[in-house]
Amino acid sequence: MSQTPYLVGITGGSASGKTRFIKQLFHAFPENTICLLSQDNYYKDRHLQPRDDKGVENFDLPESIDHEHFAKDVAALRRGETIIKEEYTFNNPSSIGKTLEIKPAPILVVEGIFVFFIEEIRKQLDLKLFIDAQEHIKLKRRIKRDETERGYGLNDVLYRYEYHVAPTYEKFIKPFMYEADFIIPNNKDFNTALSVITGFLKSQIKLD
Repeated sequence: MSQTPYLVGITGGSASGKTRFIKQLFHAFPENTICLLSQDNYYKDRHLQPRDDKGVENFDLPESIDHEHFAKDVAALRRGETIIKEEYTFNNPSSIGKTLEIKPAPILVVEGIFVFFIEEIRKQLDLKLFIDAQEHIKLKRRIKRDETERGYGLNDVLYRYEYHVAPTYEKFIKPFMYEADFIIPNNKDFNTALSVITGFLKSQIKLD
């Protein structure tokens, strides 16, 4: 690949709809023209996670993430290098992590709740997208996701949302909202915004 990838950062609160937006964005591009590097695969090992006053692991703090490794891999992809990374499976013992091979592409999407917070990554971004949704909608989505994908019971999900997720959003995510080039509301759908972003990105890599 001769050109430096166009780097798109996508952030927003937990369960705001980042993953769904990215999946639909990828459907709009031919294979090998867009790739994804997710912050979710850069969580530190479980025994290294910070704990709150009740001894519960808090995966929603900046120190939960291996920022250095994450930023290093972003830079490597921009240089045209392929990244091999193990998938992080959180608390789900029935889920076996896959070995991920991320190959560079003309458009590189970097996503995660701390993508704007991590300065080494933020300063590399060509386009910043913030996915937003109302709190009650994010909570509903988080309950559904964490019960099915991460093996957390309802009480655990509600506890983490109140004491981990919501404070982190206010302190480390929301303050960066207005640094975004586009704020995309996702209370119902994001079809118009998706169409605009898709057209813009295709123009950046001269893809008709």
